[in-house]
Amino acid sequence: MDEKQYVVDSLSIEESWRVFRIMAEFVDAIEVLSDVHKAVSIFGSARVAPTDIYYEKAEHLAKLLAKNGFSVITGGGPGIMEAANKGASEAGGQSIGMNIRLPFEQKPNPYANIRIDFKYFFTRKVMFVKYAVAYVILPGGFGTMDELFEALTLIQTRRIKSFPLILMGGDYWQGLLDWLKNTMLAEGKILPADLELIQIIDDPEEVVKHIKKYVIV
Repeated sequence: MDEKQYVVDSLSIEESWRVFRIMAEFVDAIEVLSDVHKAVSIFGSARVAPTDIYYEKAEHLAKLLAKNGFSVITGGGPGIMEAANKGASEAGGQSIGMNIRLPFEQKPNPYANIRIDFKYFFTRKVMFVKYAVAYVILPGGFGTMDELFEALTLIQTRRIKSFPLILMGGDYWQGLLDWLKNTMLAEGKILPADLELIQIIDDPEEVVKHIKKYVIV
């Protein structure tokens, strides 16, 4: 076997083993989360301090959700994720942190009472959707946007059953919503019904009420 063929075969073997590692990550996550029901996935910035108003809102929301029989799922890191895990755990609820291993910024917070570490973003994203009966999106960056539009796309294309998709922080999201309406909708890239998939609700109590309209706990 020449050196070039050896390199090709080695790469092929490595790709095959990667498939098994991905499968193993799915299996491990499903086993850990098998008893999780009626969970709300909460997203938002990892860069929010505990003194921030949205940290406080996320914590309060998670407490209310736990008291109303919902589990809470976050990305397991700091900021909004920490706030939501803290609120749920302190209220005696299931507080799930699905941490992603990154070289910077993402360190697991101490408040998740069910914790999973992921290597692959896409397996983690499947778990967010699989166990969620609603998404609540607070102000955040690219990762938060990614989760928002992932859910919108899956619901719009009917790849998953529709569920409440709520934005908290109307002032933060208004520019995006204006662009969706005045550019995307105006140019026919989306339909009016697509915009109706998104609700803006700033009050945590009202968020819980809205979710309970669609979910029997």
